[in-house]
Amino acid sequence: MAKTVTNTETARMAELLSGYARAVDARRLRTLQGAALVVVLILVAAWSAEVRPITLFNKIGALTNYLGGTLKLDSGQHVWEDPVEWFWGLGKWLRLLGETLIMAYVGTLTGALIAFILCFTACSNLVRDHRVVFVMRRLLEFGRTVPDLVFALIFVYTFGLGPIPGVMAIAIHTTGALGKLFSEVVENIDMKPVEGITASGGSWVQAIRFAVLPQVQSNFLSYALLRFEINVRGAAVMGFVGAGGIGDELIVSIRKFYNSDVSAILVLIIATVMLIDYLTELARHRLIGAQVRT
Repeated sequence: MAKTVTNTETARMAELLSGYARAVDARRLRTLQGAALVVVLILVAAWSAEVRPITLFNKIGALTNYLGGTLKLDSGQHVWEDPVEWFWGLGKWLRLLGETLIMAYVGTLTGALIAFILCFTACSNLVRDHRVVFVMRRLLEFGRTVPDLVFALIFVYTFGLGPIPGVMAIAIHTTGALGKLFSEVVENIDMKPVEGITASGGSWVQAIRFAVLPQVQSNFLSYALLRFEINVRGAAVMGFVGAGGIGDELIVSIRKFYNSDVSAILVLIIATVMLIDYLTELARHRLIGAQVRT
């Protein structure tokens, strides 16, 4: 009898191991098929986009020559040998860089306020009318799907050159991006406080004010700071389409082959973005830490 039980257990174990091996083989096959599909899609995309690796290989020297040229002054000296000459336009560049920061700040603040107002109507747990939720989500999608440079081009054509088109473009794109993030945060809140306020006769606005906001305000501020980082980088290139800021001076220097000016402006932009990234990262961590402690 014991021998029969042992044989049965052995057969059962062999059956389980065989099933496990088949499942592993099937999963491995699916992984290989997925990888092959990705490779085929990459090749098709490269072919349709006329990607030519041999051309890239042949022209890579031109890129290195240009980058090397940006590190030399008109006199032939390296830029670090005469920093005064390298940053000859520092005053003007700092003024334009300040304009860029103001564009990013005003655009981020405006977009964040609009996103704050609209995000609650895009949440299925707060709005029972699914048509309203659908329309608001599509509206936010439109705002973040169209590139901010496209918005800037449209507004430059409409309102003329200057920082105003850049601010408007950043604000619209920020509204779409933050509206999406804000609504996702709201949809993951604890609904018990909302239900408690509603059951006690509170209005929809009161439920948001006293039940929703205390749960999401730290995340809202954190996402807004993160978006400000992104918008500073975006505002730096708004000048490429005439929307003001340091990008306008950068594109002029590139077009006129003022190579040392290009490197100087890029150094200022990179240093500014790194500083802002560092400061906003500290602020976000403080906000997240405060939320965890509460």
